[in-house]
Amino acid sequence: MASKNSPNPIQLAQQIKQWGLELGFQQIGISQTDLSEAEQHLQNWLGQGYHGNMEYMSRHGCKRSRPKLLVEGTRSIISARMDYLPEPQQQSDTQLKDPTAAFISRYALGRDYHKVIRNRLQKLANKIEQAIGPFGYRAFVDSAPVLEKAIAEKAGLGWIGKHSNLINRKAGSWFFLGEIYTDLPLPHDEQASAHCGSCSACLEICPTRAIVSPYRVDARRCISYLTIELHGAIPEELRPLLGNRIYGCDDCQLICPWNRFARLSKEKDFNPRHNLDKIQLLELFDWNEEEFLRKTEGSAIRRIGHERWLRNIAVALGNSNSRDVTITQALSRRLHHPSELVREHAQWALARLKAN
Repeated sequence: MASKNSPNPIQLAQQIKQWGLELGFQQIGISQTDLSEAEQHLQNWLGQGYHGNMEYMSRHGCKRSRPKLLVEGTRSIISARMDYLPEPQQQSDTQLKDPTAAFISRYALGRDYHKVIRNRLQKLANKIEQAIGPFGYRAFVDSAPVLEKAIAEKAGLGWIGKHSNLINRKAGSWFFLGEIYTDLPLPHDEQASAHCGSCSACLEICPTRAIVSPYRVDARRCISYLTIELHGAIPEELRPLLGNRIYGCDDCQLICPWNRFARLSKEKDFNPRHNLDKIQLLELFDWNEEEFLRKTEGSAIRRIGHERWLRNIAVALGNSNSRDVTITQALSRRLHHPSELVREHAQWALARLKAN
């Protein structure tokens, strides 16, 4: 190992990658900071209004696509990926096909990934500091204006697929990303090449046709946006298309042929909590706010709050096409909920069940 005053960049990069594996990441890559192509794509996407109410996507000017504006002195970016798939895909398919079951995007079944990965990135930064002495860095996990997928693509971790998720040839797309912006002059990895070819499975499977063209997603139609990011009422014309998806959507990943190479995560933190991988809609709809907060503690789900949680489940119950009287009774009870948002979606669900 080089002295602390003059670390050998090539050796240091190799060590960083090894330390990353030891800390539970499946892959570490290193990229440079030129994201000009991604910046143009982002500006075009924002210009189309595809970001909907996600004003934070345009709030920071060019800081998102110009790392040196976000963290002065950034010379290299360490990009990390961590697998999170908690179950065989057949189990996800089974849950999705049961209209009275609740489907929650598989990334949110366990502990909030932000906390898990941020902690590991900090440990990685600590190891670097122990080896070379103090250096400039900042770690990010979907917590600042960072183009994490474009950075990961440049770092060789995969390519951005037609559904806008990152795909790795050996691991599919069921993984999280995190970054460390550094002032270290590290050697950069080769950018990953794309391998979607003529496949259009993700465009065809999308329930709401949110993937309007290859590599372009209209978030305003995306179920992940509608069930997580959107604070108000879900547009009525889109509600029937949500099916039983109450938090996010995994259809484009479930159909992707590259995910035949995906491996189950070894991280216990990503294991499903409170039986959320197999739970029924009615059980979740019965949670009061106190129970919701208790059972979503440390979970990404908590961010939407109890009101939107009930909104989403009401829509799913309305789509269940069930004649079970307990469903109509549960929806009828929510007609007296303090929230107008909940009452309106419960009323819609009752009307839809009656019409069917």
